Amino acid sequence: MLFEAIFFDCDGVLVDSEHITNRALHTMLNASGWAISEAECLQIFIGKTVRSETARIERETGQPLTDAWMAAFYALRDQGLHAHLQAIPGAVAAVQQCHALLGGKIAVASGADKAKVLMQLDKVGLLPLFDPHIFSGHDLPRSKPFPDVYLAAAQSLGVAPARCLVIEDTPTGIEAGVAAGATVWAYCPQAEQANALRAAGAHEVFASMAELPAR
Repeated sequence: MLFEAIFFDCDGVLVDSEHITNRALHTMLNASGWAISEAECLQIFIGKTVRSETARIERETGQPLTDAWMAAFYALRDQGLHAHLQAIPGAVAAVQQCHALLGGKIAVASGADKAKVLMQLDKVGLLPLFDPHIFSGHDLPRSKPFPDVYLAAAQSLGVAPARCLVIEDTPTGIEAGVAAGATVWAYCPQAEQANALRAAGAHEVFASMAELPAR
């Protein structure tokens, strides 16, 4: 492997969480008056924080996006994750091999809140491989598509971003990795999405996490 460090997004790359989270968000938005479909909800919010779309949510629901609303969403989301979350196929073995190949120089750089990231990594057995190099865009001045979370990961590991590989699955995340100056590969199990990920700046696209350590 030609890189000195690898940074993984979490949702959709390490854990199969995006549809679980989207289902909770869809339920909350519909209950608040926004008659949005699950597919449209996923298209709008995938790879983003909910609060990044505050203006649109408030316009569509006619209600303010309050801390209480967010807390209720987090509770419903976490209930679903605790019940149904699984690792992406091949992800656990791939992370174990990358950890060994790079002497532990791997990190998670997520746009999700850190409590969620920690809970998910722990649930699928990946937390010990990444701890303490786990970063959330919520804890930084800007989240994805800005590069802050990837720059923080690079600084933590003491590796120049140009020597780092980012693994992402959304255009928003890919833009963040490219903006950080890293090489970005897109995990894309659905071939029809590959062109959009390349258009966002992905240098390579691959369909199985099991392929990663040998690339």
